[in-house]
Amino acid sequence: MSSLTAADRHVLEKFFNMSGGYVLNFSDRTFGEFVFESVCLDVHDQRFTANGTSKANKLRTLWKLEPDHLVGKLLTDLIDYDETIHSHRDEENVARTNKCRQIATRLLAGTPRLGPLKKHAQVLDAKHLAEQIRRLEASVESDPSLAIGTAKELIETCCKTILAARSVAISGTPDVPTLTKTTLKELDLVPEGIHDSTRGADVIKRLLSNLGTIGNGLAELRGLYGTGHGKHGNTSGLTARHAKLAVGAAATLVVFLFETHEQTKKRP
Repeated sequence: MSSLTAADRHVLEKFFNMSGGYVLNFSDRTFGEFVFESVCLDVHDQRFTANGTSKANKLRTLWKLEPDHLVGKLLTDLIDYDETIHSHRDEENVARTNKCRQIATRLLAGTPRLGPLKKHAQVLDAKHLAEQIRRLEASVESDPSLAIGTAKELIETCCKTILAARSVAISGTPDVPTLTKTTLKELDLVPEGIHDSTRGADVIKRLLSNLGTIGNGLAELRGLYGTGHGKHGNTSGLTARHAKLAVGAAATLVVFLFETHEQTKKRP
């Protein structure tokens, strides 16, 4: 459920010309396509028609049901689209646009940016990775424990995907530290690979060494607070801000590993 206020909704509805049941200049088909491309949701699904089947009513219901990060992303894309269809904008329209962007930015504030990770999932055609990303987006606010557990699994999936692509076999059921260490070594991202004469060698070595600790730390955090282990009935979990830290750290590491893999895999 998004945190849009009544005042926010009033501003947005006026901006998107929703009073007559419409949303900008979309037809039913193009509106459905736009929403799916933006946030991977079927706006024509039955759960969005509880308050009516017009495009405006479906959008209002989506605002109510979906979390801040999805609503903020869709609002941002709709505002961008509006700017492409209205080339001549007076001061009043510019002011309304800025107000709407402020609302969208507020909803997105503090949300881990998973867009680059989605692109890698598409390039790799990695359906399991895409599902983990979707689960992270859906749970970071509503279920922090699930988000923390999934962040750890995300690193596992990343390492296994890269190692498989490079035909590097690992026997048994390796844990996160083993997978991370093997992947970093395969990508030549270990401190030992940096010559002492390299400019900033100490800093580079320190950063590379810290890369390996992200997976280790998330594995420990998942064991303490994430999903996957039975806990004492009075155990208290972490909050959304802790989940955002875990997801953000995991996403940053995974994107870096995938980009390094892509840039180095074609070398002799």
